[in-house]
Amino acid sequence: MKVRLTALMLLGLVIGTPLALAFLSTSSALLGFVFFYPLFMSGIWMAGGIYYWLAWEKRWPWAPGKITPILHGNPLITIVIPCHNEADHGAEAILAALNQNYPNIEVIAVNDGSSDSTGAMFDELAERFPALRVIHLARNQGKAMALRMGALAARGEYIVCIDGDAMLDPDAAAYLVLPMLDRPRVGAVTGNPRIRTRSTLVGRIQVGEFSSIIGLIKRTQRVYGQLFSVSGVVAAFRRQALDDVGYWSLDMITEDIDITWKLQRNQWLVFFEPRALCWILMPETVRGLWKQRKRWAQGGAEVFLKNISLAWDWNQRRLWPLMADYLLSTIWAFAMALTICLWLVGLLVDVEPATQVSRVWPPAFTGMVLAVACLLQFAISVLIERRYEPDIARSLYWIVWYPFVYWLINLCTTLISFPNVMLRIRRRRARWSSPDRGIKELT
Repeated sequence: MKVRLTALMLLGLVIGTPLALAFLSTSSALLGFVFFYPLFMSGIWMAGGIYYWLAWEKRWPWAPGKITPILHGNPLITIVIPCHNEADHGAEAILAALNQNYPNIEVIAVNDGSSDSTGAMFDELAERFPALRVIHLARNQGKAMALRMGALAARGEYIVCIDGDAMLDPDAAAYLVLPMLDRPRVGAVTGNPRIRTRSTLVGRIQVGEFSSIIGLIKRTQRVYGQLFSVSGVVAAFRRQALDDVGYWSLDMITEDIDITWKLQRNQWLVFFEPRALCWILMPETVRGLWKQRKRWAQGGAEVFLKNISLAWDWNQRRLWPLMADYLLSTIWAFAMALTICLWLVGLLVDVEPATQVSRVWPPAFTGMVLAVACLLQFAISVLIERRYEPDIARSLYWIVWYPFVYWLINLCTTLISFPNVMLRIRRRRARWSSPDRGIKELT
């Protein structure tokens, strides 16, 4: 009852804040927030990304395929690959994991109740490669359970987790473990996903998104101390940290966001390692993208609600910036929706000047400022990321479509998912199905 009351109060805050801005103040305040909040956050991300680059990243040696990190003590690294119906891509993920330049590894493939030939393919590979072990689950238990079973079976202290369609760069596992060796409070390290599928506009835009948006956000969050989420497709964990927090939750739709908050809530640090490259498949259709982003939005809302009580806990103050960022982003989505509604109402009936919204697009000067900030952000990300992907600048041509395609989808998924999660506490097992893996890989 207490959780539901908190959820209702939070939902009231999210909806009521933009309403108050519109009806108790003036429409200019609402429009100012809608137009300038993205500009403000873009400035934060650019500043954080530049600081991260100058303070740490610029000094790191980087020669792809030529410099393998030296891990003192030669610890065993376990690579866990949870799979469900991955007959098409599972073999290449396993082979890339086995092909690490760092020699002391083991690979555990977890077949989570697949209905295709995934299990047979895994058994065949296990006969060929002694470093590979296979765990078969009789029925689909969900990715969190597959990860938990793989981690419990692991012999190594450091556990690298990747998706069943992800191809690790040959030095990725070593780079992921490197930050944990000399820093005993680092409980997890997230890698740097790179997009393989680029045959449609949706796929090509994501190339720029992962570098100019997600990459800068992770760098910025690392600067102020906490990450909202490790990458579910590539991350490494310290076994002791997983034991401390009870491993992955089985009832959260995005286990990657939840485990990140559990670790940081227990005072474990989470790092970002941009040199740990992992080549991944992403949706290339609007339908697949919608399904993915709706799951992300629902997962973020679930984790936020689960941890809302931390807002009053001084010992968890390092998580407050993440909570404020998420809350403001959600308020922005509802404010944008309200702006559109007020504009439509103003077209049909006469309204008070204080609440009249004459446009849903920015004025000429404001629009120019937003466009310049957007291009500047993309340019900064290209300068930072080009060492990892030399032809990343080509994505600038496609990233100009990002606001039209992704902002609209993210806006709608937030509007749908946030109220559903706030009003319905979800406590059933989260199981997975095969997502959209794109159409054509980069060659």
